[in-house]
Amino acid sequence: MAFSVREEEIIYLKKRDKRLAWAIEAMGAPPERESEPDVFAALVYSIVGQQISSAAQRSILARLEKGLGEISPRSVLSAGADALRGCGLSLRKAEYITELAERAARGEFGAARFSSMDDDAVIAELRALRGVGLWTAEMLLIFSLGRRDVVSFGDFGIRRGMRMLYRHREITKELFAKYKKRYSPCGTAASLFLWQIAGGAIAELTDPAKK
Repeated sequence: MAFSVREEEIIYLKKRDKRLAWAIEAMGAPPERESEPDVFAALVYSIVGQQISSAAQRSILARLEKGLGEISPRSVLSAGADALRGCGLSLRKAEYITELAERAARGEFGAARFSSMDDDAVIAELRALRGVGLWTAEMLLIFSLGRRDVVSFGDFGIRRGMRMLYRHREITKELFAKYKKRYSPCGTAASLFLWQIAGGAIAELTDPAKK
């Protein structure tokens, strides 16, 4: 599955921000990002990837999927923490994932539970889980729950995209809050465009922080 920008969101953002409107036109096709609707699996992927390279994350996930058959609360609890460590996870990460599986099996979190909650309430519940920080919770809002108004200050790519687009050497919390308010309620769409910009989608936009 993929998270896609809607046409009405593009129209709204173009009206709200002339600089972003120019960038959207320059980039052409609306961006898409892969999504993972399974909240438990998405959290496992995030925890596995903490403080390791993308290549190492892919390697460990491949071993997990092979060893467990599927990444689910039931398969994790059946295997146990020792089996997770045998796939290359640290003791701490194995404990985090096992605890997540126990709580998911009891119905303490998941897409069904979160569907009636607003973004802030979901973030609060996720951050109460060991191994889940604010950035992880915000990314889960986008890529598992499909929330449409998420812009993460903790995301390097988003801040870099803002620097490049608006020509700031630094994105302070005050500047970030101004842009986030401008994008709302289409913040997630803006985030996808900012990630594209940060990745070099518009060659003429360099990063002022590197000068």
